[in-house]
Amino acid sequence: MGELVAGGDPEPHGLDVTRAQMELDSVARMLEALDRCIRPLERYVSIHIETLGRGVTSVETGLMHTTPSALEAVAAADIRIGTGRSRRFVGAEHGAGISYFYVENQPGEGPGLHWHPYPETWVVLEGTVRITVGDETLVATAGDTATGPAFVPHCFTNVGEGTLRLIGIHASAAIIQTFLSDD
Repeated sequence: MGELVAGGDPEPHGLDVTRAQMELDSVARMLEALDRCIRPLERYVSIHIETLGRGVTSVETGLMHTTPSALEAVAAADIRIGTGRSRRFVGAEHGAGISYFYVENQPGEGPGLHWHPYPETWVVLEGTVRITVGDETLVATAGDTATGPAFVPHCFTNVGEGTLRLIGIHASAAIIQTFLSDD
């Protein structure tokens, strides 16, 4: 990226102002989502912020990650989403380094287009699902596994005739997602 000289015209320096603003807006939304997720979890997580280049420094805020002292099962009812059968497991609340959604969707149902700042892996337990990641789409059935990379918009829809059951594993102790539509 070209260097911007104060008071100068950005285009001669190779800076695409519109694209840079769009990228900064995405980062700002991600940071806001992260902040909303982390605040209630401060007793469980430690946040590290590092700068690159000369004078590398790191800053630590929050408390260190703690693991519950007793082994316990998390009851499905405790992580249920609304009145349905789908569930949301936030790893940081249970001493885990990953989070997941257990999804039960009827034909035609699925989340709208969204992205995460970490990869997501889908394990299809039952049914048929169409998964779109970026410009690619695939159809998966029971026993199949697929992974979408960090920062790439994705969605999935039950395209079968019965209930879709899948687990969406988030490579993060907190679930951070930015929806790109109102679905």
